[in-house]
Amino acid sequence: MTGTAERREAPKESVAVRPGARWERTAPEHGAADGGRGGRSAGGGPRQSHRALWVEEPARRHPLPDPVRAAAVRAVLVIAVTLIQAMVAFLCTLAGSWLAFPMVISGVASTVVATWAAVDVWVTRQVWNQRYGVVSEPSSTARALRRERRARRREERTAEREQERIRRRGGAGQLSHP
Repeated sequence: MTGTAERREAPKESVAVRPGARWERTAPEHGAADGGRGGRSAGGGPRQSHRALWVEEPARRHPLPDPVRAAAVRAVLVIAVTLIQAMVAFLCTLAGSWLAFPMVISGVASTVVATWAAVDVWVTRQVWNQRYGVVSEPSSTARALRRERRARRREERTAEREQERIRRRGGAGQLSHP
């Protein structure tokens, strides 16, 4: 018995088309033998190309700024080491090893450092937002003023186009002055 890949023909072109591509109507290729798969479908319309395998979508949230990401990586590493130390201290205590006491002491110190690292992420994020990332939504008055300004510009452009049209026609359509 043959496998799925052997039973099917290889596609003529890649199905991973440009990013963001959805179903598109395509015209049949000229001179290509249909074989029942290309060209017009039974309904008479053009066939639809395959959907892209990978479609890039915009991120819902912005990535972390570099200083915040660095602080987060530091915090994760410190917390991971602290958890390993706590596990080693616990196992040394169960085994009755002399290493248990120094491990518990270093575990307590590591817990303090891990807490500081977690707080550092929060502080770094707050500082970064304060310096660079404050995105305030415009107030309703600012939005209304912007809307009015846009409408005024639109009217001016329309008036300019109309004047240009009159000039091109050589003044035809204008009332003559006595």
